[in-house]
Amino acid sequence: MRRVLLWVIGALLLVPCLRAQEFDDINLGAYADYFRSNQTETNMAGLGGRVGFRVFPHAKLEGELAYDFNQVFTEGFTNTSGGAVAFQNTGTRTLHGLFGPKLELGHSTFRPFLELKGGFVNYWFDARNPSLDTFVSSIERLRSQNMNAALLAGGGVEGRLGPVGLRLDVGDEMYFNHGTDHNLKVMFGPFVRF
Repeated sequence: MRRVLLWVIGALLLVPCLRAQEFDDINLGAYADYFRSNQTETNMAGLGGRVGFRVFPHAKLEGELAYDFNQVFTEGFTNTSGGAVAFQNTGTRTLHGLFGPKLELGHSTFRPFLELKGGFVNYWFDARNPSLDTFVSSIERLRSQNMNAALLAGGGVEGRLGPVGLRLDVGDEMYFNHGTDHNLKVMFGPFVRF
C-alpha cells in the first residue's frame, strides 16, 4: 500500500512538469513585414517583433511593433527631346504598433489562427538614411508625427517543431484618417515558445 501511495504522489508531482514541456505559455518572435499602402500605392517592407502570452487554452494576447524602411518611387515626365524616368527617395517610413487577441484553431504542429489587433500606424518623412538611430528617433518622436489609429483583422498558419516554429500572417491593416484606408499586411518569421 505504501508503494502505491508513493507512485501516486510521484505521478501527481510529475504532471505539472509534463504540462511545462508543452512550451506554449509565452511566444517571442521576429518577422519580415510587407505593408501595401493603398492610399499612396507604395509597397513598404521592414522588420518587426512580437510577444504573446497565453490567457486561455486556445487564446493568446499579443503585442507587436514593426518598422518599415523608406521607399523609392518612380516618377515619369516627358520633355521635347523624349521621355525620361527618375527614381526618387520619398523618405516615407512607417511604424506599426498593434495589440490584441489571437485565437488558435488547431492542436497539431500546424495551427491555423485568427487575430484581431488594435493600435497605430505612424507615417513620417525623413531624409536621413535608415539606421538604428532613425528607428530610435522615430519612437521618441511618436506623438509629434502623423499617427493614425489602426485595426488589423487577419489570420494565418504557424508550424512548429518543439519550442521553435515559423509563422505566416496575412491581414487587412485598416487605419483611420478622414475615413478608413484598407491595406494588405503580410508577416513571416520565426518564433520561440516558452
